[in-house]
Amino acid sequence: MTNLSGVGPLFDATGQVERLSRDNYRFLQRYVLDGSGIVIDSEKDYLFEARLMPLVRRENLRSLNDLCALIKATAATPIRQEILEAMTTNETLFFRDMAPFEALRNSILPELKAKCGPAKRLRLWSAAASSGQEAYSLAMLLLEGGFQNWNLQIAGTDIAESILERARTGRYSQLEVNRGLPVHYLIKYFTRHGLEWQLKDEIRRMVRFERLDLRRATAGPGPFDIVFCRNVLIYFDPTTKRQILAAIQSVLAPGGYLSLGAAETIINLNETLEKCVFGKATLYRNPE
Repeated sequence: MTNLSGVGPLFDATGQVERLSRDNYRFLQRYVLDGSGIVIDSEKDYLFEARLMPLVRRENLRSLNDLCALIKATAATPIRQEILEAMTTNETLFFRDMAPFEALRNSILPELKAKCGPAKRLRLWSAAASSGQEAYSLAMLLLEGGFQNWNLQIAGTDIAESILERARTGRYSQLEVNRGLPVHYLIKYFTRHGLEWQLKDEIRRMVRFERLDLRRATAGPGPFDIVFCRNVLIYFDPTTKRQILAAIQSVLAPGGYLSLGAAETIINLNETLEKCVFGKATLYRNPE
C-alpha cells in the first residue's frame, strides 16, 4: 500500500522513486469520479498504482505523474477511456453468491411464470455484466426452469466496452468455468476449444451486451421483470446511489425484483421498493 505522506511511492524504469503528487492524486480522483462515478478515497489510493501502472509502462512513461500530464494535454484519445476502464472493478464469476439465483429458481421465477400467463414474456437486466458470467448464468437458469419457448430477453450492460467485447465472445478459461459453474451446466451448455470453453449459441443469443453508464441512462427495452445490479452501488456516493436506484426502478416492472450485492442496501436511499427475503437472499420488489 502506498504512503499518503507522499502520496507514493512509485518506481520508474530506472528504479528511481517518483511519488504521485498530491495535485495529481486529486486530479485522478476527480477524473475517475467524473468519468465513471466511482469514488476513490484516501484508503484506496493503491488502486491507482495497481491498475494504471501497466498503462504507464505501455506508453513508455516514467510515472503516474507523466500519465496525468498526458491526459491533461489530450482532449480525446483512447487512453482516456482506457484509464476509466482500468479503474473499473471487473471481478465476477458464474452464479456468484448462489443465494439470489436460488431465490429466482425456487420462488421468483415460478411466481413470474404464473403471473405472465399466455404472454410468456420475460425481460432481465444484468446491470454490471463485466465479462458476462452473470448474464449467462441467468440465461442458463431460465432454460433449466422450463422457459425454452418463452419470449426471453436479457440485457447485459457495463461501462467498459473492452470487457463487453469479451463477454460477447462467450469464451472462458478453465479457471473461470471452475468458479461457480455447476459441472452439468458446463457439459450441457459449453463446448471445449483447446484450453478454453465456448458457450453454445443458444445461450449467447439470449443476451444482448451494450455499453452503459448507470448514472446517465437505463437499459432498454424494458420494463424488466428482474434486475441484477450487484456489487455496484458500493463504489458510488449516496447521491449517485439514489439516482441509480431511481433510474432502475423507473424501468422495473410492477411486481418486478431487484437484486443487490450482499453488502448493499436501499436504506436511506429508496423508500418505495419493498424488501423481500427468500432464504439467505434479500431482494427488492417494485410495488404493483
